[in-house]
Amino acid sequence: MSFKKDTPLVNAVFWAAKRGNLPLLQLLLNSGRVDADCRDSVGTTALMVASHGGHYDCVKELIMQGADINYQRETGSSALFFSSQHGYHDVVKLLFEFGASTEFQTKDGGTALTVACQYGHSKVVDLLLRNGANVHDQLNDGATPLFLAAQGGHVTVIRHLLSCGAKVNQPREDGTTPLWIAAQMGHSQVVKVLLSRGADRDAVRQDGSTALFKAAMKGHNDVIEELLKFSPSLDILQNGSTALHAAVMAGNVQTVRLLLGAGADPTLPDQKNQLPADLTKSHRILMLLSQKTRHEGGS
Repeated sequence: MSFKKDTPLVNAVFWAAKRGNLPLLQLLLNSGRVDADCRDSVGTTALMVASHGGHYDCVKELIMQGADINYQRETGSSALFFSSQHGYHDVVKLLFEFGASTEFQTKDGGTALTVACQYGHSKVVDLLLRNGANVHDQLNDGATPLFLAAQGGHVTVIRHLLSCGAKVNQPREDGTTPLWIAAQMGHSQVVKVLLSRGADRDAVRQDGSTALFKAAMKGHNDVIEELLKFSPSLDILQNGSTALHAAVMAGNVQTVRLLLGAGADPTLPDQKNQLPADLTKSHRILMLLSQKTRHEGGS
């Protein structure tokens, strides 16, 4: 965290809060020459700075000296937001003891819960939910706490959110579901958990892609294996191409082998009437495709 310098005394308070220097902070606050709610030109307070650094004793001192727990800087961030972002469970608990609210949002719609889920702080997530945080919070682009946890691969957080009623198929505004983003990032254990809780394996994003298509493009074979356990549709088209086309175009040989073994159709052309074999110069992939085609032709 950075803060814009103000008067020398205010700057000293901020420095003490940032460093966790309790004796200096007490000396400055007890002097009567600086307020516990002193802030810089963008609304950053000493309490936010101490919370950002996880300095429990300084946070408590500022609260006891009358600092506004729920004050928001220009971006909308609060002391609770910063302590949740960095996973400082003890500081979050202390803020709740003195009336911190989970309802405040940043300009992009972020809350203490969304940021804790984004960074995978499971103990803080549990504490936030037990103190009134809304499991259905959304950023301005529609991303939910579950979406953000799936993006980061945070399995423990995901399980807890689902147990608290998070919607497993709630998409972002562009149609991206938690399953799709987990598949793109290669988080196979997240994919496994989401599928077991009813995630739509064939949900189509606005660009026409499915989780399988994206995993094939990225070569995330562990993800593909999890998806195949739930029998996703192998030949769903994205702009006229299938997951097999995606794997071929990306040169992912093992992915091609995996998809062919699962029954992907090597004779299905894309929207330009090209077969997968027309889309690559890889000798190994061409051999796989030709072997599969010959086998099917002779059956």
